[in-house]
Amino acid sequence: MISAESFVKESTKYGFTLWTGVPCSYLKPFINYVIDAPDLDYIGATNEGDAVAIASGADMGGRPSVVMFQNSGFGNTVNPLTSLNMIFDIPTLVITTLRGEPGGPSDEPQHKLMGRITTGLFELMGIPWEYFPTEESQVAACLERAAGHMKKTKQPYGLVMKKDSVAPHKLKTKAQPREIKAAQIAPSFAWPSDRPSRTDVLRAVQQNVRPGDVIVATTGHTGRELYALEDRENQLYMVGSMGCAGSFGLGLALAQPKRRVIVLDGDGAALMRLGALATIGFERPANLLHILLDNELHESTGAQSTVSHSVDSALVAAACGYPSVQRAPTAEDVGKLVAAPTSELSFVHVKTRPGSPDDLPRPTVTPIQVKDRLIAFMKDH
Repeated sequence: MISAESFVKESTKYGFTLWTGVPCSYLKPFINYVIDAPDLDYIGATNEGDAVAIASGADMGGRPSVVMFQNSGFGNTVNPLTSLNMIFDIPTLVITTLRGEPGGPSDEPQHKLMGRITTGLFELMGIPWEYFPTEESQVAACLERAAGHMKKTKQPYGLVMKKDSVAPHKLKTKAQPREIKAAQIAPSFAWPSDRPSRTDVLRAVQQNVRPGDVIVATTGHTGRELYALEDRENQLYMVGSMGCAGSFGLGLALAQPKRRVIVLDGDGAALMRLGALATIGFERPANLLHILLDNELHESTGAQSTVSHSVDSALVAAACGYPSVQRAPTAEDVGKLVAAPTSELSFVHVKTRPGSPDDLPRPTVTPIQVKDRLIAFMKDH
């Protein structure tokens, strides 16, 4: 059994100062220690996949991060691990617990199958892993192997934690609730019948970005249309990673607090991981502008209807703690909001009409090229 302090302090030698995840009783000492530490940050995610996306955004922003979760939630991480981290070459240290360990301590029935397949999931995805250290003498070598692999390959590395690997650590810090600022939104707002196209809105965004801004575009037609308008080095086009743009943007905004991060989200994607709005609304980075382009369709997969037509997304954002929430009836309105300074976490909801340009191109730049040039842009601007 090791102390949380020994592992965390050793990990800071490799730059790991941001920890995110979803609790497990095995992880309690770690989470408590990080929450108490004045020089570390713990971001409590509502979903394990969101935690991976938060860590990935932070890493791209220059802040190496650790993801922690119970293995029962491992499945929620498969999408971002395989289509975000491993496609963009984003190294993340992943710690998952081993509930339901074969031949191990008695556990609840829901952990039985996952306990058998946890290590196999890492192997199936091609992510190297090892068991979490249980002796103080093992900590330094374990982290050296993990950090060495991530530096060399720019790929994730897994640690599988068995029960009682870490000694208890009592939480000293008391959670401070965040007051919800009532947003001035008219519930009876009527959207105009003549809605702007997605291309019109994206053009307005590009025309009004400020120097140093970074744009994160959700997967599908949003990123492809942004690319078709004008490919720029400050733009990141998500691939796969469905619903992860907001969480990725959160991590990036936290790692780059002096830079505005603009997230271009879609209604279908946002609905997939709606809990991410609560995490973003709690963290409230003042440099994050979250724009939801809502055409009420999963357009890139065949224009199947989403349920956003029965959801007031602006009110949802306000209820989740976004201090600034706006509805934008036109592309010009979006442009004005982008042109104005962003002094607090902001949410902009714009309804767009269905349809995309004919022969919409796919980016010819690879995800890794997009990532590398974005990192270079952030270093230079």
